[in-house]
Amino acid sequence: MDDTYDVIVMGTGLKECILSGMLSVSGKKVLHLDRNAYYGGESASLTPLDQVYQHFGKPVVGDKYGRGRDWNVDLIPKFLMANGQLVKLLIHTGVTRYLEFKSVDGSYVYKGGKIYKVPADEKEALASSLMGIFEKRRFKNFLQFVQDFDINDPKTWKGVEPTVPAKQLYEKFGLDANTQDFTGHALALFRNDKYMTEPCTQLVKKCRLYSDSLARYGKSPYLYPLYGLGELPQGFARLSAIYGGTYMLDKPIDHIVMEDGHVVGVSDGKDTAKCSIVVCDPTYAKDRCKKVGQVVRAICILNHPIENTKDAQSVQIIIPQNQVNRNDDIYVCMVSSAHNVCAKNYYLAIVATTVETNNPEAELQPGLDLLGPIEEKFVSVVDLFVPSDDGKESKIFISKSYDATTHFETTCDDVLDIFKRITGEDFDFSKVKHTDVEAVGE
Repeated sequence: MDDTYDVIVMGTGLKECILSGMLSVSGKKVLHLDRNAYYGGESASLTPLDQVYQHFGKPVVGDKYGRGRDWNVDLIPKFLMANGQLVKLLIHTGVTRYLEFKSVDGSYVYKGGKIYKVPADEKEALASSLMGIFEKRRFKNFLQFVQDFDINDPKTWKGVEPTVPAKQLYEKFGLDANTQDFTGHALALFRNDKYMTEPCTQLVKKCRLYSDSLARYGKSPYLYPLYGLGELPQGFARLSAIYGGTYMLDKPIDHIVMEDGHVVGVSDGKDTAKCSIVVCDPTYAKDRCKKVGQVVRAICILNHPIENTKDAQSVQIIIPQNQVNRNDDIYVCMVSSAHNVCAKNYYLAIVATTVETNNPEAELQPGLDLLGPIEEKFVSVVDLFVPSDDGKESKIFISKSYDATTHFETTCDDVLDIFKRITGEDFDFSKVKHTDVEAVGE
């Protein structure tokens, strides 16, 4: 360990592994450490199934739910948008060569106690029972506007200034409260309604990402890696190693070494590795973070698919905040043996939300009610941390904790923000080809 590096990355969570790969590819000499003996940190995948029981302090079950080694259980499961930022990062860095993806069967939204397939093209919108006939026409016009909109071409604005709030854009197309709800939360994936008062360009951009992602594979806009998300950090770790990065697992870190207010290295108590930049998750620099809330998650084992999803083997369901009188959405995602993450005839469903009360588990109830009978449930409540400063002076760049969403867009926002703070430049997506990621079995 006693050497000099450009960057030392601490923690092998997904964000840290992506940044390690990006920085290695851009020519930086990287040392990557983790105090754990496994990859993934908070975002690890646990296998066999008994490891999950041990993690949550429950007695082990052996082969009660099929072979234990057939289970790869993500502690923080999230889906990838097929045309989203993480897929572009995977392509740019070449990590796709280590991974196989399968598209997720369906995207659903909760309304009035029932779930409905999210219509994301004209044909689905016309067939959907989510809207009445006149509302469908208005929604179709809205989707057409989203596709045609170009911020550099005022002719495509149709009289809508890009600075007007999202709420005003909805009103221009006459969309009712329910349509606004599923558009903002299940298509644009906003976590609450704060976006309504912000410029409508964000809404347009996010709706277009959804429909562009849907166009890639047709069933839903989401992808998920075979064998779970644990494959992602390891893919980026392999990439970093190819570009000369050094990895050390099971390496306890004693402290970050500072001089004149900025980082000069990392010590394990005996040796010091020198560097000019540190990247880490909040657990390695708690004194430089502040708590901003909590997330509650329930990982559930089912022996049946979720009702009213046409027996889909994988789904995402979003419960918009307004439907259940909350400030934040509730997220449900389910995967199965189709993605090689559990034994045959079993399903893994996860319900997550941002904590708002003193009884976090009860807040998940609307999502748990959709699952039907549950074989086993593992509940966790974790603190959400964000860095206290941008790291530009200290050169310690800290990622945010993982939020309640079941997609990776907010994760990538954080990664790209850290990359820009480290390098002073935006990540250049224009170098990325769009043809390299293939979903298997399509």
